[in-house]
Amino acid sequence: MADNAPNAAALTDKAVEVLALLRRRGEKLVTAESCTGGLIAATLTALAGSSDVIEGGLVTYSNAMKIAALGVSVSTLERHGAVSEATATEMAMGALGCAEDANVSVAVTGIAGPSGGTADKPVGTVCLCLMRGISNPVLETAHFPGDRDAVRRATVARIFDLILTKL
Repeated sequence: MADNAPNAAALTDKAVEVLALLRRRGEKLVTAESCTGGLIAATLTALAGSSDVIEGGLVTYSNAMKIAALGVSVSTLERHGAVSEATATEMAMGALGCAEDANVSVAVTGIAGPSGGTADKPVGTVCLCLMRGISNPVLETAHFPGDRDAVRRATVARIFDLILTKL
């Protein structure tokens, strides 16, 4: 599979835009990440001045952490699986609950590979959620080609695009 994912410099450029938008709007962001392992928060907080709009981030890789840290329900995980828009929504809501000053959250959960995929959810499947407050989530299920690193970078780029176009 071809790696069309943006490189680190392109992600940094998008992060600059995201921070500027959040700043202009007076928003504070919290992240909940699974397959990206903190790459969204790391990309944003690598930039000086990010602390005025980034409240924090949680990496909840296992189902147990999704339940304990974010309040994702066992029934959602059993019914829909960890890689689902329902789980991404509960992750985003849980992140908002952890960060009292944040009013925007993003959550991503997916299969970065190289293993773990199924016919229904192949490697590269990622569910993304953007929330402002606790209503009307912007949800998307994407399928990114490439290796583990490419899937993670593409996921970060896509969530930044959602923030820039849907917030």
